[in-house]
Amino acid sequence: MYLLVDCSNCRTPLQLPPGATTIRCALCRAVTRVAPLRTAAPPPYSAGQHQRPAPPPYTIPYPYNRVPSGGLPSAHGRKRALICGVSYKNTRHELKGCINDAKCMKYLLINKFSFPESSIVMLTEEETDPYKRPTKQNMRMAMYWLVHGCQPGDSLVFHFSGHGSQQKDYNGDEIDGYDETLCPLDYESQGMIVDDEINATIVKPLPAGVKLHAIIDACHSGTVLDLPFLCRMDRSGKYVWEDHRPRSGVWKGTKGGEVISFSGCDDNQTSADTSAMSKITSTGAMTYSFIQAIERGHATTYGNMLNSMRSTIRNTDNDLGGGIVTSLLTMLLSGGSLSGGFRQEPQLTANEPFDVYSKTFSL
Repeated sequence: MYLLVDCSNCRTPLQLPPGATTIRCALCRAVTRVAPLRTAAPPPYSAGQHQRPAPPPYTIPYPYNRVPSGGLPSAHGRKRALICGVSYKNTRHELKGCINDAKCMKYLLINKFSFPESSIVMLTEEETDPYKRPTKQNMRMAMYWLVHGCQPGDSLVFHFSGHGSQQKDYNGDEIDGYDETLCPLDYESQGMIVDDEINATIVKPLPAGVKLHAIIDACHSGTVLDLPFLCRMDRSGKYVWEDHRPRSGVWKGTKGGEVISFSGCDDNQTSADTSAMSKITSTGAMTYSFIQAIERGHATTYGNMLNSMRSTIRNTDNDLGGGIVTSLLTMLLSGGSLSGGFRQEPQLTANEPFDVYSKTFSL
């Protein structure tokens, strides 16, 4: 059982292995020292006893101490999801479609993929529970909840709709020299969540037999999970897997689990928040195209899924002649431009390469 402690320097939650008294932060490299738990003296060892009794388990704070209860689909193991929709309401960075994205994704998971509502955590500004607002600390704890205690057969989903950005890479694990980030509700005061932390929290701990899908509708999100391989696909559907393993040799994959991520655009692109696709209300272009691919029966394989998503976005752009009225997620964050319509291509990354046209899509 891992103990969750805050880094003494940057306050990032760190998973302390059992019995350890020090841990180095993967983000700032600071070493945090933890005093050993004081417990009653253990009983004397009996003959043949080689191990000390296990320490008491760490209790995760409310509301992330709830694990999926009974009644889950046994054929596909337990299902659990974290959905974050951040609209930055009443700020100069406000978005219109992100909470709609979150609601649509929750509906899809419950009604199309049989996720129990009790096993879905929603973080949006509409939530009245202060622990369910998409602040940096709540998002960190919710990501930890998502993978905590997962077992072979589990299916996990992480969906984020909101601002994404980039910042200079300080540990040398990015080929382009920039870390990708997600922007929580309070990012202007608390900072962004960096891809290194996302990888360390929901990718690296994943054991064999567990499957995680991430659907990230944000700018600069192509490799925001820091997964080792990116599917570079052209418009004809031909693809190659690009190796994005860091030169430092640090492993960014899992402990045997499977992670596949659909993201709104490449690392150097922006994603759109628009009303042009649904014609009724604002949505994220990527979330809309993801749901449409499933509803239209195109989600047979991961390759078909990706092609369908790209086609939906491309055709919307073409139909409107490139003059679409959009609110680009990073227009204010990184100086994006509204001219020229959509300039985004959804991306597919994974912890291991696979044949995208033979592997069946499933959540």
